[in-house]
Amino acid sequence: MQADEGRLDRRTILALGVMGVAVLVIANDFTALTVALPAIEHDLDTELSTAQWVINAYALVFGVAIVTGGRLADMLGRRRVFVIGSVIFAAFSALGGTAQDAIWLIATRSAMGIGAALMWPAILGMTYAILPESKAGLAGGLILGAAGLGNAIGPLVGGVLTEALSWRWIFFLNIPIAAVAIVLTLRMVPRDAPDTDRLRLDYAGTAALSGGLVSLLLALDQSSTWGWLDPRTIALLVACPVLLVAFVFIERRAGENALIPADVIANKPFAMACLAVLLMSAVFFASLLFLPQFMTKALGFSALKAGAGLAPMMVMFAAASFTAGPLYGRLGPKLIISAGALCIALGIFLLSLVEASDAYGALVPGMLVLGAGIGLFYSTITTVAITALDPSRSSLAGGIVYMFQIAGGAVGLGLNTAIVTSYAEGTINGLADGIGQAFRLDAAFAVAALVIVVFIRRQPQPVPAEAS
Repeated sequence: MQADEGRLDRRTILALGVMGVAVLVIANDFTALTVALPAIEHDLDTELSTAQWVINAYALVFGVAIVTGGRLADMLGRRRVFVIGSVIFAAFSALGGTAQDAIWLIATRSAMGIGAALMWPAILGMTYAILPESKAGLAGGLILGAAGLGNAIGPLVGGVLTEALSWRWIFFLNIPIAAVAIVLTLRMVPRDAPDTDRLRLDYAGTAALSGGLVSLLLALDQSSTWGWLDPRTIALLVACPVLLVAFVFIERRAGENALIPADVIANKPFAMACLAVLLMSAVFFASLLFLPQFMTKALGFSALKAGAGLAPMMVMFAAASFTAGPLYGRLGPKLIISAGALCIALGIFLLSLVEASDAYGALVPGMLVLGAGIGLFYSTITTVAITALDPSRSSLAGGIVYMFQIAGGAVGLGLNTAIVTSYAEGTINGLADGIGQAFRLDAAFAVAALVIVVFIRRQPQPVPAEAS
């Protein structure tokens, strides 16, 4: 389905709407359960350290599996992989809603992460495929805008369902939405049937990359509990580069069957976009973690109120993402990405100046500027990265970009947490000072990303893929 260069037909608009709703559900699941953890602890008789893995397991599996999901979508057909991922997501949502203990719930969340990792890159690929090239910016704006909206309403939806019904309904809500998305996708999005006769999945590369990412993410996640000098942390940090180096050698030998083919690795605009995403994600994830911490501990907000307190940033994120799409064709990507990066640097710097004695209003200007920057930056850089490659690589490209987002967020959280805990010393002033120092480091990351995007040069034609 390809709309003409001027207007989008009704079928295309409906298909885009379905893609947006699917992304909203995936993004909502990242944040909806954050406010439900106390209820989960109580109902399943578990501790916070265990209950936290209800969130961590989903994010970890999603981040690790998404590149494989992108490769499968390009190889087997994006619509087919989306449907398979949606079925997995819905089925394990049903099992999660009926969980009787924490291990059961964590296992189902891990499986939901696999479903989401199949869905997300397939959605990106289908969205870019059904739009004409002149409206490529609309795809990034729609997907990232829906993701921002999903992240923003997640705590509110989770809080309402937990208080009015049960946290289990956060899971049950996914089932009818996924079912509708499957039906409408099968009706509105044409089948894509790539020629995969010569292709096979790179199992060795998948195992090496997944193992390296798991080692890194687990080490950063558990370092606050185990300590940086704990043998388990050290072992994981050593395993990460060893496995990633092994992945590079495996890919060189895999040829056109590589998980990340040579034409993708050699594409400089794509690589620079991924590096910029890596740096910016340290800023984004840090704000998502430490702003609610400040609201809860310094301002005395409840968990639900702290989630709602992020609304200025997340709503602005969604609004800027939707706005970036139409601006892409008019102003070009360079100006939009640079403006976004500048706003992120300025926003996080403004937030670094907030003191323990300040009221909530002192956070709002920084959150608004940061949210606008995140929306402009991520939606546009995603489009730049995906359109730098051959269209047959679009789902894989989307998966790789998101992998860098997860990895950057994990590394950034590790660094930010180390700084904050070194200052906190159990006092509100220490917490505020630590967050301020960490956010100033994040501002430096944002400036570095700004420098990178200034030097991105779009190629006149994408490097052709060796196999579709």
